[in-house]
Amino acid sequence: MDIKAFKMDGLGNDFVIIDNRQKITNLTKEQIIKICNRNFIGCDQLILIETDKSADASLKFYNSDGGESGACGNGTRCVAGLISKELNNKSVILKTLSGNLKSEILENKIVTTEIGKARIEWNEIPLSKKLDTKNLNIKINDKNNKEYFGGTAVNVGNPHIIFFVNEIDNFDIKEIGPNIEKHKIFPEKCNVTIAQVINKNLIKVKVWERGAGLTKACGTAACATAFAGKLKNLTNDKTDIEFENGKLTISFDEKDSIHMKGPISDIREIDIKL
Repeated sequence: MDIKAFKMDGLGNDFVIIDNRQKITNLTKEQIIKICNRNFIGCDQLILIETDKSADASLKFYNSDGGESGACGNGTRCVAGLISKELNNKSVILKTLSGNLKSEILENKIVTTEIGKARIEWNEIPLSKKLDTKNLNIKINDKNNKEYFGGTAVNVGNPHIIFFVNEIDNFDIKEIGPNIEKHKIFPEKCNVTIAQVINKNLIKVKVWERGAGLTKACGTAACATAFAGKLKNLTNDKTDIEFENGKLTISFDEKDSIHMKGPISDIREIDIKL
């Protein structure tokens, strides 16, 4: 099978994008895993663009483990940039499992996407039992094996847990991430963020993504972290979330809807031979 596709990233959070609107490519779970494998093409998520009457296009997201994901903020911003060129329009609406998401394409490859409202009820995350989502009291250990209890659960199209710590580098996300992702309290697994509040307008993060592992950036994690920070009065209505390769700016409008702004890469055309 010969597939024409695109490769893009947002702050190093990278995607293989396949356009299914003209010619439909049916992929098995094994083929998705192969495409995402860093020894083959390699990406955090595979995105399928499909035709939809209610929007400019609809998107399906697949994690590198082959499982479908409900939302992908950076992926949505990347595809919005791609479709914007095709339509010659600065405003793009893309349908996802978490609703129709509107993006605006600004100067210098900056794209802003409205993600919608965060959900924090225990059954909306979802959790396996009723708990206080502001503090799940889950234990993580730092590199000196010192115990820390906490964790704020937020759903922004997919489930997230955020641990606010004093010093982010004292925690090993590669060790903590997989354990918390598969914690029994999360029936659908979860994305795991270790966050350090630098000031009211800046949070540094490290993210372990559900079904994808360690990632250089994660748009929905940025949204969830900013929301959790606001919930705990640690940040303002507009805050930067800093990843390894740069920042995403997260802001809240008067309806508490979340807006994510940041850079996208150039569009690279690739050929996949399966």
